[in-house]
Amino acid sequence: MGLYIETHIRTDLDDLWTRTQDPAHRRRWDLRIDEIEYLPHPVPHPAPQPAPRPFRYRARLLPFLTVHGTGLAADERERPDGTRTSALRFTSPHPLSPLTEGSGYWRYVPDGHGVRFLTGYDYRPRGGTPGALADRLLLRPLTVWATAWSFDRLRLWLERGITPERALANWLAELAVRALVLTVCVAGLGLEPMLPLLGPLAPVLAFLCPLLLVLVISAALFTPPLPGTPAARRCLRSPVTHPRTPGVLRTLEKRGS
Repeated sequence: MGLYIETHIRTDLDDLWTRTQDPAHRRRWDLRIDEIEYLPHPVPHPAPQPAPRPFRYRARLLPFLTVHGTGLAADERERPDGTRTSALRFTSPHPLSPLTEGSGYWRYVPDGHGVRFLTGYDYRPRGGTPGALADRLLLRPLTVWATAWSFDRLRLWLERGITPERALANWLAELAVRALVLTVCVAGLGLEPMLPLLGPLAPVLAFLCPLLLVLVISAALFTPPLPGTPAARRCLRSPVTHPRTPGVLRTLEKRGS
């Protein structure tokens, strides 16, 4: 898998499974999905393991741009090692979708303090060489950030009871405060030519004011987010050990080949 995100959530495995597998819950915390709907199986499947579930989805790229696609999803809820896995494969025929197709998995690994929740996925960008360049420079970093931010938003919901809507409001409020502080500080740096008007204090203020403003700007840029604010930086971006592609995902990819 080309992209990897991992977080640890102090919660019950069943609660995490419900919040991630139920489409009504998922669209509340996952920035990448606006709507997902599972469709009826085209043919009944008598085997003990259910057949992959077809689904369709809508993803909002911009306030005025929504793209759609379809796919297949499958899961392994009962595994001998106590872990669970869900996987999906999707395609999007929408001409404005930056992705043509992709696949990925979620893995749920319980431990003594909660659940390691991790994902590995990759996709093929649309648009040939220009699309691949735009993906490398913009889309892929944004996708990684949105996934990690969403995972931390989910963690706050399960660990601290902060709803996804409240988490978003907290993030926007903190972003606004930081932007306001930066604006005031930059404006303050522009007032430096007026310091001589302060008379004898001018030399001292000429030294102290820029220093204080730079310190405040650094704090606004680099201070960690508040505990109740979701932050992508709290998630791992690379695995500790090389992950193996789950068997359920390989099965879905064979169906698409």
